Amino acid sequence: MDKEAILKNAQLWTQAPFDKETITQTLALITANNAEFQESFYKDLEFGTGGMRGVMGVGTNRINKYTLGKNTQGLSQYLKETFKNEQIKVAIAYDCRHNSKELAQVVASVLSANGIYVYLFEELRPTPLLSYTVKARGCHAGIVLTASHNPPEYNGYKVYWQDGGQLVPPQDKAILDLINSLDFKDINFNGNPDLIELLTAADDNAFIEDSIKAGKVAGNVDRSRLKIVFTSLHGTSITLLPETLKRAGYTDLHVVKEQAFPDGNFPTVKSPNPEEPEALKMAVDLADKIHADIVIGTDPDSDRLGVAVRDNNGKMVLLNGNQTMIAMTDFLLKQTDLKSLNNPFIGSTIVSTPMMHELAAAHKVECKEGLTGFKWIAKMIKDHPQQDFIGGGEESFGYMVGDFVRDKDAVTAALLACEMYAFAKANSSTTYQDLIKLYVEHGCYQERLVSLVKKGISGAQEIKQMMIDLREKTPQQIAGQDVIIIEDYQASTRENKHLNKKESLNIPKSNVLIFYLADGSKIAARPSGTEPKIKFYISVKSELDHVDNYPAIQEQLNNKINGILASFDI
Repeated sequence: MDKEAILKNAQLWTQAPFDKETITQTLALITANNAEFQESFYKDLEFGTGGMRGVMGVGTNRINKYTLGKNTQGLSQYLKETFKNEQIKVAIAYDCRHNSKELAQVVASVLSANGIYVYLFEELRPTPLLSYTVKARGCHAGIVLTASHNPPEYNGYKVYWQDGGQLVPPQDKAILDLINSLDFKDINFNGNPDLIELLTAADDNAFIEDSIKAGKVAGNVDRSRLKIVFTSLHGTSITLLPETLKRAGYTDLHVVKEQAFPDGNFPTVKSPNPEEPEALKMAVDLADKIHADIVIGTDPDSDRLGVAVRDNNGKMVLLNGNQTMIAMTDFLLKQTDLKSLNNPFIGSTIVSTPMMHELAAAHKVECKEGLTGFKWIAKMIKDHPQQDFIGGGEESFGYMVGDFVRDKDAVTAALLACEMYAFAKANSSTTYQDLIKLYVEHGCYQERLVSLVKKGISGAQEIKQMMIDLREKTPQQIAGQDVIIIEDYQASTRENKHLNKKESLNIPKSNVLIFYLADGSKIAARPSGTEPKIKFYISVKSELDHVDNYPAIQEQLNNKINGILASFDI
């Protein structure tokens, strides 16, 4: 969109149906005519892998009552067209971010104005509870106001369908087409309070009971012996996670008090992201002070989980998402009576560790693989009702235990992580030692994620050009290794260069490129669907003949990853 079109777009926000405050703020942006003005109006905010997420403020490319109102009006009309002659029900939850409660009320008002019955959580609650409530309350859809682990100026909007999973084809495109056909004047903000019901502690208790049923799998072990440090990073998990662990028998639980209060400013961390070691520093410091076994940290909406455990030298180390997923999946498989299940399977994503396939083969279960985002794992469950889902995850610190929740669930995953460590401790081992044993048994995998931040209009263009260059100037070698297979999920093709063979990928289109090298290394490039980033996912592998040799092999693999990054000039 050129400058003239941006100005024309902005001028529409200086008149009805927009309120006086919005008009005043828009006029100020037009007068400033700076980068913020350009970025606020140069496009419409789009749905990505985790719904709609963006900076709060006025404008078509911002999170505000009008952009979310338009989404909700479109969703309302789609629901009424799809479920004719039914009393449609929608559940709404929200996190700790600025304006989340107010925006949740706006969304509830639009839904109720359209004759839709709303279940609204009275206070902030975790995202997995919303997914659970959609199913438990028999809702037709669900909405959560959250921007996950993004910076404080962000908020977001995620939509769930009847099965408790996020929107996937064909509903997502149909709803987006309807939203795009609307004008802001079409939004009905005149809510009906009689159609809004506030949810109570009974909904919390039902979730906690089912979470324990799904995650408490370690058998008869002394859970009181496990010393746990937990931090909610100022987010929603404080409302459910400590109570869940305590009811499951984990009484030696220590909460990081400085981070226990919900706060959208996230004052004690640079980023409320448990993927980053810095975010868990206060928790690790407390763990060292009290000699705890394990650290658990969650992101603001409590769907991502960070786990730190002690290595063989007694140092607390943060496991990456792939390691947590591998350890928890193997433990879950071993504690499950697989013979009693119908064609059981585990789930993963195309950018996660290939080791999930090794585990599946070893336990004689299927490993289904989808695009990035738990909505695709939820779709696997929905599309294969004749199969039993055990558990699954992705490299970005998400995990789902069973199918009672259809999104990544840090509450139940935290319980499973504690169960895994309590079981190891009861058998004179640790989670870290058990993980290395898995590397000996199945091959030693090492993964790393590198994210390049590219903000604003120029950043979006730069990311677009980087993906174009990777496609048009495809490397023949990476770090001295031949590129033998190229998967292009945008073109839906898989090219085997050694066999000179090209075949179609039976998976929805996505802007992802994956290179497989002759030595078994895997490199994926993917623009983020929720942040101004391009991400590179690297996976390398080596044999490990003995647990004592892990440090040396780990160093070799990290050096190999460094070489791959250098070949991309990263």
